Amino acid sequence: MIKAHHYILIFFASLLTFSCGEFYKLEKSTNWDELYEAANRYYDEGEHNKAIILYDRVLPVIKGSGKAELAEFNYAYAHFRTKRYIEAAEYFKTFFDTYNRSPLAEEALFMNAYSLYLDAPDYNLDQRSSKEAVNAIQLFMNRFPESDSYERAISMIDVLQKRFEEKAYTESKMYYRLTEGLFPGEFFRACIVNFQNFAKSYPDSDYNEELAFKLVEVSAAYAERSVFDKREERFEQSLGFADDFKKKYPESEYLEEVIEIQSEAKEKLDDHYALKAQYEARTAEALKRREEEQKNQEATEALKNVGN
Repeated sequence: MIKAHHYILIFFASLLTFSCGEFYKLEKSTNWDELYEAANRYYDEGEHNKAIILYDRVLPVIKGSGKAELAEFNYAYAHFRTKRYIEAAEYFKTFFDTYNRSPLAEEALFMNAYSLYLDAPDYNLDQRSSKEAVNAIQLFMNRFPESDSYERAISMIDVLQKRFEEKAYTESKMYYRLTEGLFPGEFFRACIVNFQNFAKSYPDSDYNEELAFKLVEVSAAYAERSVFDKREERFEQSLGFADDFKKKYPESEYLEEVIEIQSEAKEKLDDHYALKAQYEARTAEALKRREEEQKNQEATEALKNVGN
């Protein structure tokens, strides 16, 4: 039994040595037909890294020939199978641009998009590559609207759009937290703009109700902390946000808080109107006195001139 195991180990060791020796010889070979056949064989056997090495050697030589199409297609797929998605996307797109009338063109363009989709990061990271993936998917959908992969492409876009939504929501929460700092003024304004833009970009988002409530809350706080000349405009804006919330979310869990914030904002706006009226009355009275004093002064000067 021990001898049998020993012979088995020797057999596999010899097989491995032969295999490595064979590949080493192929790497040094200039027999392009042999290299082409070996690259395809390694690809078919799932030895994608070895296939890539041989394709790297043979592709420049066979470029433009009848053998190049399959080799370039396999080359792109070999990168995909080894999870080199950025390189795979590039090679699939190059294949499509070169062989756009090929029976493999549709699959190549889809795999270009799918490779970028798989490389797209989680929502909490930079989403520039995700946007590239969306563009690639939309290009595929526009080019092949009757494709069997069309529905799959739509689902991929839905996933990426959800990531964009999560990213935008995370940014909104960040601005909201910053309003609790020592210098919240600019962040109040940033919140108001950000929350409104979120609702426009993602009108069906489940986060819109929460952000609409925070919009009422933040806009009221911003108005209260504003300079006198800006308070009226900003309180009125906050009251408008509250009215919009009540119409859109009449059964909301935030409704009572919104009503309370709106009531307090109305009281503060009424106080502002009262102060504004007093200020305008005092200003008008002061202006009237100044005009009377000026008239008296002019009359006095006129009498002096008559006396002289």
